[in-house]
Amino acid sequence: MAWITTFLRRPPIGWWDLVDILVVWILVYEVLKLIRGTRAVQMALGGCVIVALFYGSRWGRLETVNWLIRNMVGYIVFAVIVLFQSDIRRALAHLGRAPFFRYFAKPESAEESIEELVVAASMLSAQRIGAIIAIERQIGLRNYIEGGIPIDGTLTYDLLLSIFQPVSPLHDGAVIVRDDRVAAAACFLPLTVNPKLTKDLGSRHRAAIGLTEENDAVAIVVSEESGSVSVVADGQIERGLDPDALRARLRTLVLQRRTGTPKGEAPLQYT
Repeated sequence: MAWITTFLRRPPIGWWDLVDILVVWILVYEVLKLIRGTRAVQMALGGCVIVALFYGSRWGRLETVNWLIRNMVGYIVFAVIVLFQSDIRRALAHLGRAPFFRYFAKPESAEESIEELVVAASMLSAQRIGAIIAIERQIGLRNYIEGGIPIDGTLTYDLLLSIFQPVSPLHDGAVIVRDDRVAAAACFLPLTVNPKLTKDLGSRHRAAIGLTEENDAVAIVVSEESGSVSVVADGQIERGLDPDALRARLRTLVLQRRTGTPKGEAPLQYT
C-alpha cells in the first residue's frame, strides 16, 4: 500500500505535463507507422523481449542474465544503426516531409511540381497517350498507394512520361502524387456510378471522378482517343484544358489547397 500513498502524494499534473505526454505519444505513434510492414517490426519485438528479460531478471534476481543484458545493450545500439541505416535515412526523410514542416517549405517547390505536371500532361496529350495522375491533398490516398507499385521518386515530367509509355509495365493504372513526389504507379481507382455522366467518358475519366467523389484529391486525365486534358475535383470534371488553363486550375486546387470552390470562380461542370 506504500506505493499507492506515494502515488497520491505526487504534485498535480499541469499543462506542460500534458504537452510532454502528447509529444511522446505522437513520437511513438509516428515511429509505429514508419516501421509497420518493414523488417524493423521484428527488431522492435526483439527489443521488447530484451526489455522484458531485463526487468524479469531484476525481479527474479537472475544476476547473470541481468549482467549480460546490461553489457550487450551498448553493442546492440551500434548494430541497429549499421544494419538499419537505410531505414533510418528513410524515416528521417519522411519526418522532413511531415505536414508540420510543409509550412516552412519554399513555395517554389510547389510551383515547380505544378509545372512538371503541366509539361507532362501536354506532352502526353500531343502523343495521344492515355494517363491519369491523382494528386493527394488533405485526405490521404494510402489505400490506393499500397495497392499499386511503390515509386517514391522525385516528380519530373520525364518520370511521368516513362511510366505512361504503352510499352511500360506501369502504364495501366494511375500515378499518385504525394508531397511533390511520385508515390506509386499502376494504382487502380474506384469507378464512379454516377448515372448523369455522358457516355463518351472512358474508364480513366470515370476512375478519376470516382476517386474525387470519395476524397478531396485532384486528378489530371489525358484522353487516349482525343488527347484532351481534363481536371477532376470533387467528383466534377472540366475537359479540354490547354496548358495555361491547366496550370491555373492546379494553382487554385493544389497550390492554394482550397477545399471548396474559390470565391468568384465557377465550379467545375460535367460536359
